[in-house]
Amino acid sequence: MIRLIVGLGNPGPEYEDTRHNAGFWWVEQAARRLGGSLVHDRAYHGLVARVNRPAGPVWLLEPMTYMNLSGKAVAPLARFFKIAPAEILVVHDELDLPPGQMKLKQGGGNGGHNGLKDIQTQLGSGDFWRLRLGIGHPGVKSEVAAYVLRKPPAAEREAIEKNIDDSLPTLDALLAGEMAQAQLKIHARPPRPKPPRDPVKAAAPAATPATPAEPAPSSEP
Repeated sequence: MIRLIVGLGNPGPEYEDTRHNAGFWWVEQAARRLGGSLVHDRAYHGLVARVNRPAGPVWLLEPMTYMNLSGKAVAPLARFFKIAPAEILVVHDELDLPPGQMKLKQGGGNGGHNGLKDIQTQLGSGDFWRLRLGIGHPGVKSEVAAYVLRKPPAAEREAIEKNIDDSLPTLDALLAGEMAQAQLKIHARPPRPKPPRDPVKAAAPAATPATPAEPAPSSEP
């Protein structure tokens, strides 16, 4: 089961709408859905919400440490409440997925993501779950730092927000530890749209069946 959900991002109004803050967007929606309020907690260097559920409390966290020190917020909370890495879900922006796609996985490397890297270091484990929200890649490695700190165009932002909306119904499954069920929903691709009808063919009149020729008059009486 998941007992701690962490959304990654950077604090401050100048970063609020940037691609790197997709994890914050998700956790804020999740807190509203669960009826929790994110409030600043100096002990855990971030905005924290506690939601009481039948199976026990669930914590939501937005580190206010800046991205590359995210583990400074995650590790103290996890240790104090004895939350194992496998009970943590980290929601973050993902360069290797285009806007409109997302993936749920457990463990693995950090892919150069500074937030994941610091959480791995501070926890001493990479065995936590990750919900990867696609933001796309600029195409050139040297442009990545500037790219993640820029606001996405409206169409990309809408695609990311749709991912968030589509994944939030899996919250109950995630919190219950039903990860395979959550993955089925999160990894589902929308059906391909049907190709538009050819207006020329659509407007063409239906073929009229040929009228059989009348028989020639008989010469017999």
